[in-house]
Order: sequence, then structure tokens, then C-alpha cells
Amino acid sequence: MQTRFVFSEVGNGLRRNLTMTVAVIITVGVSLALFGVSLLVRSQVDTMKDFWYDKVEVSIFLCNDNSETASCAGGKITEAQKEQIQADLESLKPLVQEIYFETQQEAYDRFIVQYRNSPIIDSVTVEALPESFRVKLSDPTQYDIVASAFEGRPGVEQVNDQRQFLEKFFQLLGGLQAIALVIALAMLVVTVLLIVNTMRVAAFSRRRETGIMRLVGASNFYIQLPFLAEAAIAAAVGATIATGGLVLVKIFVIDRVLAPAFQFTAFVGWEAVWAIVPILFLTGIALACLAAFLTLRKYLRV
Repeated sequence: MQTRFVFSEVGNGLRRNLTMTVAVIITVGVSLALFGVSLLVRSQVDTMKDFWYDKVEVSIFLCNDNSETASCAGGKITEAQKEQIQADLESLKPLVQEIYFETQQEAYDRFIVQYRNSPIIDSVTVEALPESFRVKLSDPTQYDIVASAFEGRPGVEQVNDQRQFLEKFFQLLGGLQAIALVIALAMLVVTVLLIVNTMRVAAFSRRRETGIMRLVGASNFYIQLPFLAEAAIAAAVGATIATGGLVLVKIFVIDRVLAPAFQFTAFVGWEAVWAIVPILFLTGIALACLAAFLTLRKYLRV
């Protein structure tokens, strides 16, 4: 009988405040969708970091006839210097995972491919590009060990870490993620305020019933339960809408637009989406119930 009464009160409450309930559902859905997208962006950034950091290389550019740095004062690098650099790189294993020597012709061929649509191709010759060692590290964060061993060394013009360029890109993505998260949190605050107002209206319209229940000895939790259930149901429906929006983003934005257009990088899989879904439901229901509980406390004072 008690369970039937609670469900009956929940149904009556949802019907009485239908407009407010729909507003809560829509607001919860939108705010949780934004929150889910911000979490998905974070997963995407982590996926791209894992993908690119596994591929980044340290480039040791060698002196040629056109080099002007102090370490190239002796002119073009000698074969003996190349062999010594190769041996020193070998000695850094297992930190140094792979070593590839790129000739001037190979550097020129790669340059032609990268800048095939640029007019600067006509002004670049094979002799203008330096030879280099392309070094892949087992741990890209240990770049300083390689840099300290070869920077400023005779025959070495420059040591570059591709990871430094990627960091700027990921900082930009992190900024976009932070903006999305701030917007989502602002929407969650709006949702909480809307739930608070909804619960106030519901409690005020049913103050006679709650007063009678107090007089017959009903506990505070039993009186609150229908209101909490209404808030939880509205939040659950909103979370379902947010989940649908997240699935649509994955299908139409990531899989059908971004992935085909940017095939040079990795994108999040469905496991990231399914990992976010429980967070959306728990966040929505927890916030709704907490807001309802705190709002209803004033109506339960004897």
C-alpha cells in the first residue's frame, strides 16, 4: 500500500506540474549533453595525445654548407662525426627506440610532398636542406636527455622535438574543452535552480497533503519520497535525451565528418561514449535529488 501510494503521488505530481516538469527535462537534457560533450572532448584529447606522442620524433639536424650556427663553424659535418653521433645514439638505448638517418635527397623529397602547393618549392634545392637523424624515443618526455647530449655539438646544427609543437595544439584543444566545461557547469547550475523552483511550487501546491501526512505520523523521508522520485525521473529522462545527443555527435560529427576528413589522427571509439553515459545519469539524478531534498526541508519543519 505504501509503495502504491508513493507511485500514485509521483504520477499526480508529474501531471500537476507538467509544464515545469517538461522544462526541467529539457534543461537537464541540454546541460548534461554539454557536460557529456566536454567529457568526450577530454577523451578525444587524451586519444590524440596517445596517438601522436607515440609517433613523435626528435630530429637532429646536421651541419651543411649553408649552416650559420656556432656549432657549424667547422663547415659541413664529416663522416667521422656522423658515425660518432650514430654510436652515441645507440648507447642511449633503450630510451632511443629507433634511429633513422635522412639524407638531403630524402629531406628534399619529403619537403616537396609537404609543400607541393606552395610557391616556395621553386626556391629550395637539395643542397639547401640538411641531413638529419630521426630518433624515436620509448618515452617522449625524456627529450632533454637527447637534447643535452647533442645540442651545440660540433656538426649538429639544431635539435628539434616534435612534441613541443604538439603541446601548443593540445593546449588549444584543452582551452576549448575548458570553455565547453564552463558552459556545461553553468547550465547545470541553471538546472539546479529550476529544480529548486519546481519543488517549491510542487510542495506549496501539496502542502495540505503533506500537513496531513505529518499529523498521522509519517516520517520526513516518506513525505519527501514522492518529490525526490519526481526529480529523479525528470533527471533520468533528461539524461536519456543527453545520451541520445551524445550518440548522434559520435555518429554524425565524429564518424561521418571528422574521421573521414582527418584520417591522419585517431578519434575516440564507442567505449568512450559508453563510459560517459553512467556519469551523465549519476550526475543528473544526484543533482536533482540533492536540490529537491534541500528545498523540501523547510516544508517539513514542525
